[in-house]
Amino acid sequence: MKITHVEVHRIDVPPADPPFRWREGLSGSAPAGDGAVLRIGTDEGAEGVALFARPGAAATLRDLVDRVFREELVGQDPFRREWIWHRVWELDRIHELPLPTLGLIDTALWDLAGRVGDQPVWQLLGGFRDSIPAYASTSTFASTEEFLHVADQCLELGYRGIKLHAWGDARRDAALCRALREHVGPDIPLMYDGSAGFDLPDAIHLGKALAEADYLWYEEPMREFSVTAYRRLAEHVAVPLLVAETSDGAHMNSADFIQAGAATFGVRTGTTLRGGITGAMRTAHLADAFRLRAEVHGSDIPNHHLCMAISNTTYYESLVTATTVVRERHVDDQGLVHAPTGPGIALPLDYGYGPELQRFVEQPR
Repeated sequence: MKITHVEVHRIDVPPADPPFRWREGLSGSAPAGDGAVLRIGTDEGAEGVALFARPGAAATLRDLVDRVFREELVGQDPFRREWIWHRVWELDRIHELPLPTLGLIDTALWDLAGRVGDQPVWQLLGGFRDSIPAYASTSTFASTEEFLHVADQCLELGYRGIKLHAWGDARRDAALCRALREHVGPDIPLMYDGSAGFDLPDAIHLGKALAEADYLWYEEPMREFSVTAYRRLAEHVAVPLLVAETSDGAHMNSADFIQAGAATFGVRTGTTLRGGITGAMRTAHLADAFRLRAEVHGSDIPNHHLCMAISNTTYYESLVTATTVVRERHVDDQGLVHAPTGPGIALPLDYGYGPELQRFVEQPR
């Protein structure tokens, strides 16, 4: 079997309704935009797809396919995922590929393999579980009162834990984290994500408050450029650190955080920022060797599969962006996400697709 065509299909990405925001200094939810689907096909009719839904995705991906990827892929065996994964990283050395594009080819080839084998990708990866608890991962709300109201709704809907994305003010955020712990009591798992909003002194101040409030993990308080800064943070705070989400280099970079003693809870993994399915599994296995967690980042469908395949992950991340909470469709009333059953990976229902992509779209339960 040989790859014969590599295509980009533009799709409309609708805006969030209602719009939401992140911490001070970051853009909020994106307006309507041009997303894309990468479609890889073969001389025997087997095909696989991968979604790229970030703003400007269609133009970015079309340029990369026309200029770099198509020439590299046509004529290759689609089951040589390992070789192709390494080849993409070689190409990155010259082309400086945008981080989310490093895993698109790999994800599409895993989708193709699952469809050929008539199995969900999580089963191809070995399969570890058929359900996992979900936590509610908030966007940023206007006040402590709004956060507490959202937390009440999330718990009533069955979510098993809550992660805060707050304002990016170390002292105000610390007060919110204490208030949430007091509000929900000692038994609800709570996490905090700083979205890289702090320098080291403020990260230490907030980390001490999180430790006092018994938060499960402290995620990305600083930009992940300096492993040394994270090592120093780990030396000063007792709350466990979850690191290496946005840093480049997949498992190679995650290894430096672990070696430095900065990954005291574990590392982030996922298809979008860790080089597709292959890079995500490398990262998870690396963390497992050190008896650390590899928490899957994001709630898209490829990461849904990863949650079922990785032994050392704890939760499925489910984004909650409105003060009136609606439970994500993949999460049941017990706060569980169940394993996909269709072949391959699948495209989400959320977007409009042309007829040529309909057979790749997930089937609602």
